[in-house]
Formats: sequence, structure tokens, C-alpha cells
Amino acid sequence: MKLRQFALALTVAASGLTAGLAPSLASAQAGEQFFPVLVYRTGAYAPNGVPFANGYVDYLKLTNARGGINGIKVSWEECETGYATDRGVECYERLKGKNGGATVFQPLSTGITFALTEKAPGDKIPLITAGYGRSDTTDGMAFKWSFPLTGTYWDAADILVQHVAGKEGGFDKLKGKKIALVYHDSPYGKEPIPLLQERAAMHDFQLTLLPVAHPGVEQKATWLQIRQNRPDYLFLWGWGVMNSTSLKEAVATGFPRDRMYGVWWAGAEPDVKDVGDGAKGYNALALQHGAEPNSAVVKEVLSKIHAKGQGTGPKEEVGQVLYMRGLVAAMLAVEGVRAAQDRYGKGKRMNGEQARWGYENLNLTQAKLDGLGFKGVMRPISTSCADHRGSTWARIHTWDGSKWNFTSNWIEADQSIIKPMIKASADKYLTDKKQARRDPKDCQS
Repeated sequence: MKLRQFALALTVAASGLTAGLAPSLASAQAGEQFFPVLVYRTGAYAPNGVPFANGYVDYLKLTNARGGINGIKVSWEECETGYATDRGVECYERLKGKNGGATVFQPLSTGITFALTEKAPGDKIPLITAGYGRSDTTDGMAFKWSFPLTGTYWDAADILVQHVAGKEGGFDKLKGKKIALVYHDSPYGKEPIPLLQERAAMHDFQLTLLPVAHPGVEQKATWLQIRQNRPDYLFLWGWGVMNSTSLKEAVATGFPRDRMYGVWWAGAEPDVKDVGDGAKGYNALALQHGAEPNSAVVKEVLSKIHAKGQGTGPKEEVGQVLYMRGLVAAMLAVEGVRAAQDRYGKGKRMNGEQARWGYENLNLTQAKLDGLGFKGVMRPISTSCADHRGSTWARIHTWDGSKWNFTSNWIEADQSIIKPMIKASADKYLTDKKQARRDPKDCQS
């Protein structure tokens, strides 16, 4: 090849590389607020991971379209975890120091969360685990850097027990009933077990624990037990293909779908669309929001991002359940930084320590949420030094064969049961790690 042709080829290759890296390179400008994005767009959980990731990134794009965070533009870079804990830790190590330092990590996996809970404090990087992770990290006096915003799996399990008790006519009517938990055999799936055991002891119902191995496509033995035991209710703590497989097995065995209740990670479009009418009547928790195609924030994303050909994924998924989950998660990340700027300087880039203060002092009133486009989508969220969760409310939505519809009022998890469990678990964690609770004076720092 002649020298001139070789040089031209290098130029073309370089321009192609630059185009491929454009989002990351454009995001590396000095003074921008950097948000690493852990995703799983590949593997067994991709059908559920992709819409979440698309919603997350679209909201970051919308934040820039709105002018940034008080003028500070946001930047991001994705890293593929495949929902594997070791790959999630690798992504964390790779991205934590990039572009001036990570603002916050959202692991999107309870297994990855468990691992990063050990690492983040030393690196002074906060973790947001909205609707997943360790339930005891609600205790901000024990877990300074972790924020299970909007609710935990103990909240979810408690709300489900409250709901079925209401259907039966009261908690006393649960005596002698059978409730089966079909769960992903991982830290995620095991997380609700202590709360359900506590409630079972209180109300004298029979709890059957049925683990399902990753990725969840083989459930024949599980459903044989269900057919034999004939539980009154079934709680599904699945993810990805496990959810649709459970619904298909319920159809095959004749288990009534209206007696099935999924956690909020088992209540989205990918879970039911392949089951069709067979999933009709299936219920799931909504992590505050459901499918919200008519919300103001969705309309704004469509007009400011997708209408300009800048959407991260297909337009058709905008407003669906997991897409909305991603939007909400990114909004929480951004608004924590905005809260930090109120203390440390508007229009300035916040480091991890400053952002952590913002997440600990988050005050998303209904007026603020409405102004961000989340009217009718979410309830207020308010955190403190002691409470890193900020909200304990959820609703039930039900699949009618073509769409999700809310079928319950708002239900609040019973903190008279959950708070002592959180305290005991957090104290045990601190003892095991030879750590001490935060001094109240630390709440001001």
C-alpha cells in the first residue's frame, strides 16, 4: 500500500473509532458530572436489562437537553456486566476514577451490590440501589455510602403479605394458609425470606421456599411441588426468563394467575408478553411507578430526544415499566447532585463525598417531582442520616392480557416490624466487620 493510501486508511479508521466512542469522549470534558452506567445488554437477563439501561441513558440525555444540573452537563459511560458479580466489580474498578471520578454507582444487581458495599466506602463513592440490594442498608448510621432509595425487598414482601391478608379479610384469616415463595437462587431471591418468615410466625401461615437455579428456565421440579402442595398464594421473586417460565408453568399446571404476585422485578412487559392471554390476571408490585406512557417526562423524552433521532433504544418501549425504572433511577442520581449543589455550590461539579451528602439529604417533594415530569408517577422521597431509603410505598398492578393496570391503593410497609429487623441486621454487619456506628456529628459532614 502506498504511504498516502496508508495514511488515508488510518484516518478513516481513526474517524470510525472516534464515532464509536463519541458518547464517552464527548462525556469526558472537564467539569462535567460523570455517571458510570452498569448494564447488562447481553446474556440471559438482557430482555429485562436493556429497557432499564435505555431509560437510564435517555434521562441523562434529557438532563443535558434541559441544560444540565444548574448548568453542569452530565456524562456517562456504559460497562457490560452480564449480571455477573465478578464482571460488575471489574466495571466498578474500571470506571470509578474516570472523567474526574464517578459520582455514584447503581449496580442493578443484588450480588454486585453485596460486593460493592465492601468497596465503595474506601473509595468514597455512593451506591444507589433503588428497589434492590441489602434491606439493612436503609440504616444510614451503619451504611454511610449505600442508598436503597424507594424501598427494599423487606418492604416488598411485607406489602404483599398485607395485600393478601386484605383479600382474605384480615391477618387472622391467614392462619393455616399456604404461601409459596418461588425465588431466584441468589442474594436477590433470598433477600425477602427473613421478612416472610417473621410474618409467617406472626400470623401462623405456612411458608414454602422454592429456589430456582440461574437462569431459571428449568422449573419442572418446582412446579411439581406446587401442584402437590397447592399453595393458596404464590410470590414470585424472579428476573429475566425465569418470570415468563414461571407463568408458562402456571398455565400448564393450572395454578391460578390471580393468586400469583411478583416482586417489582417480576412485573414488566418482558415477563408477560410471550405468555399472552395465559398471563391474564397475574399481579405484581409496582415500585411506585408502573407503565407510564402518558406521563409528562415520557412526552418530554419523546420530543427532546427521540424526535431528534437521539433515543437510546426503540421509541416503542419509552414509557414501559422497566424503561420507566431506568428513568427514575437516573432522576434520583441527578437530583442527589442537585441537592449537593445547594450546599456546596450551584453550577459546580460535585465529587463523590459531596454527592453522598446530597443523597442523604434528598427532599423530592411532590411539587419537585411534578416539575420534573413525574406527576402521578411517584410519591415524595425524603432521606436523612438515619433513613437512606426515603419511601416505603408501593402499589399492585395486574396484567389484563395487553397492558398493566393498577388494581390496589397505595400500601405502606409496616415499619414496626421492619425497623427492628433492619437494626438487628445492621448491628450484626457492623460486628462482623468490626466497625462502629456513625457519630451523630458525622451527619453534618
